[in-house]
Amino acid sequence: MWDPRLPPGQRVQRGWPVTHYGPVPKFRADRWEFRVFGATADGEKHCWTHEEFAALPYETVVADLHCVAKFSMLDAEWGGVRARAVLDLAPPAPEVTHVMVWAEYGFSSNLRLSDFTAEQTMFATHCGGELLTAEHGFPLRLVVPHLYAWKGPKWVRGIEYMTADRRGFWEERGYHNIGDPWREQRYSYQEQRGEGPEL
Repeated sequence: MWDPRLPPGQRVQRGWPVTHYGPVPKFRADRWEFRVFGATADGEKHCWTHEEFAALPYETVVADLHCVAKFSMLDAEWGGVRARAVLDLAPPAPEVTHVMVWAEYGFSSNLRLSDFTAEQTMFATHCGGELLTAEHGFPLRLVVPHLYAWKGPKWVRGIEYMTADRRGFWEERGYHNIGDPWREQRYSYQEQRGEGPEL
């Protein structure tokens, strides 16, 4: 049965399939660090250890997850730190327009600042009240519910503030630069003028 919360071309998924590229990284709390760098307001790099990041204000949101592989997980409860909270602690310079989300193994995903600062964008540590599993991104994954799930990488390690757009890992390999599921922005050949840097 069709659900009005489903973007075009999506189907409701029961359970949460594991989808990722490459191996699952091994987590070492003593070596883990979250960094905010690039065009920060004060010109400095900001860092948190795992213990420090875990001590930031914990919030929950109920939001959907839409995978470009055409399944959607509806009404998931995500727990963690809102992206806005990180911006408050490490503000971007006024000229920042985009962020690059950096994850393990050099994986990256670019976002418009307006997408990163959206109300439900969250650095998730939990789903459904339980800690994320390693396969689903423990200790930290970004959740951007209004975009396709590849825009929210697993195993996040940092955020780079940018004054111009730059494509991330999948965006360089043929995925749409914006990734709005309601407009079915799956692939770069669908991009309109101004929706992304030249390939």
